[in-house]
Amino acid sequence: MIDIEKLKYPIGGFSWPKQITRSELNQWISEIEAFPSLLSKEVEGLSSVELDWRYRPEGWTIRQVIHHCADSHFNSFVRFKLALTEDNPTIKPYEEALWANLPDSLGPIDTSLSILDGLHKRWCFLLRSLDEESLKATYFHPEQQASRQLDETIALYAWHCNHHRAHVRQAKESQGKYN
Repeated sequence: MIDIEKLKYPIGGFSWPKQITRSELNQWISEIEAFPSLLSKEVEGLSSVELDWRYRPEGWTIRQVIHHCADSHFNSFVRFKLALTEDNPTIKPYEEALWANLPDSLGPIDTSLSILDGLHKRWCFLLRSLDEESLKATYFHPEQQASRQLDETIALYAWHCNHHRAHVRQAKESQGKYN
C-alpha cells in the first residue's frame, strides 16, 4: 500500500517554530542559499522524459517542481520586501496548482534554475542584513488568517527548499535513477 502522506511530505510537514535562535536563522539562510546549486545537481543530466517523472501518483513532475520553486520563492521574496516596507501588509495568495499547469511550467527548466540562482543570492544578501527588529516584521496571509513574522518565514522556506529537493530525489529513486 502506498503511503501518500509520506510521498507528499518526505521530510515531514512544516511546523511553525515557537522560539528562534540566531544559530537556527543562520542555518536556515544557509539552506536557502545552497538550494539552487543542490537542486541543479539533482537534475543535472536528466533528459526531458526524465524531467517528466512524478514524485508521487498524481503529483507534479520534476519539471513542475522546479518551476514551482521559482514561482514560490519569487513570491516569498516580494512578501519579504512588502513586510519590510509596509505595516503588516496583506499578501496576495496564488493558486500554486494552477500555476504549475500553465505553459511556462511545462517548458525547459534552465530559466527557472537561473531565476532561483540569482534570486537566492539576492534574497540571502537581504536576509543576512536583517536586524532583530526587521526579522519581526510581519505580513498577513489571508488564507491562513494569520500574520507571519519574517524569521518564521525563513524557517518555512528552508523547509520548502528541502521538501521539494526531496521530491526530486523521490521521483528519481522511484525510477531507479540516482546521482
